[in-house]
Amino acid sequence: MIYQRSSQLFAEAEKVIPGGVNSPVRAFKAVGGTPIFVKSAKGAYLFDEDGNKLIDYINSWGPMILGHAFQPVVDAVVEKAKLGTSFGMPTELETQIAALAVSMVPNIDKIRFVNSGTEACMSAIRLARGFTKRDKIIKFAGCYHGHSDSFLIQAGSGAITFGSPNSPGVTEGTAKDTLLAKYNDLENVSALIEANKNEIAAIIVEPVAGNMGCIPPNKGFLEGLRQMCTDNEILLIFDEVMTGFRLARGGVQELFNIKADIVCFGKVIGGGLPVGAFAARNEIMNYLAPLGPVYQAGTLSGNPLAMAAGLAMLQALDNDRAIFKRLEEKTAYLAAGIDKVLNANKVEFTINSVGSMISVHFDAAPVFDFQSAAKGDNETFKKFFHGLLNEGIYIAPSAYETWFITDALSYEDLDFTIQAIDKVSKTF
Repeated sequence: MIYQRSSQLFAEAEKVIPGGVNSPVRAFKAVGGTPIFVKSAKGAYLFDEDGNKLIDYINSWGPMILGHAFQPVVDAVVEKAKLGTSFGMPTELETQIAALAVSMVPNIDKIRFVNSGTEACMSAIRLARGFTKRDKIIKFAGCYHGHSDSFLIQAGSGAITFGSPNSPGVTEGTAKDTLLAKYNDLENVSALIEANKNEIAAIIVEPVAGNMGCIPPNKGFLEGLRQMCTDNEILLIFDEVMTGFRLARGGVQELFNIKADIVCFGKVIGGGLPVGAFAARNEIMNYLAPLGPVYQAGTLSGNPLAMAAGLAMLQALDNDRAIFKRLEEKTAYLAAGIDKVLNANKVEFTINSVGSMISVHFDAAPVFDFQSAAKGDNETFKKFFHGLLNEGIYIAPSAYETWFITDALSYEDLDFTIQAIDKVSKTF
């Protein structure tokens, strides 16, 4: 495929935007080459500035469960925009989507809307600290919870890609209150709790990791975290920015029947528009201003465009309960096809998947945490990425990102993808 226009646009962008992009992983640093500039998208497909059509397995990093330009979402945004784009005042829409979200997700009584997953996780941590009157948190190596200072300690995703998981600009004082644990390692978590008795406010975790590739929780891992938190009066925070309303109607809490104390959302809850949210039971949420002492605010929080889009998306998911099974079936079909062709071509690999999240790791050993994910063959991944791109398939330009399956993908799309992977892997 030809990407002349994208190359020109990237050169122009580099002059006025740091690195030519507004989010680092888009820059293709991990895979080489020039970023693809998108012109439009519809259903399962992207259309770039050079006129190429690409099957999309990123789906705006998760929210396009029903495909790009899903008509009810588009209509809702257009109609709401005609009435004004931002008020900084309450609207009925906020209550409507809040009530629907609370009805769909187990173990939450109230929800507060913000503008991104980063804001949601940042606010959840502040709320946990205020509620428990403790300062320290535990996060897991390879889990990414946005770019708030507290989280840029061995973060996943783009931070891994650039080889600088501890970002300059994060103070030592902030870093010392973030304790780093190994994903899927309960003994490690227990040791941290024991060494910091009565000092830990919260444990925050991606209950299904997506920022070091897709990594499922081992059997008993989430249950163990729940019990440790209960025993030590620590709040358990599920970062469901990726998994919420995607893996099940009620997210991972429903999927694995595990109760979190605070749940963070993003992506899906805005139908693709900038939005995030955090939610908990009344006892915790009532600690937020204006009811309580923990302050959190934002002029654009609950803005009408995002609320209209999110309400249309959640209504569609709520009305079509079979979608999660369809997504799981499509993902399993894709995984089986990839497994077959990579084995036939004698490629060393591991496939991880949960629901509609899937990733291919180029290492034959099991991938269950940050350390095992980092052992993957990045040179093979680069060939894989560019090979698929040349075949008209777009996956994340990083080995440390999950793929997201959309209901708009047809089985013909999946078969085409499997055939393309067969062709590309023969060149390894």
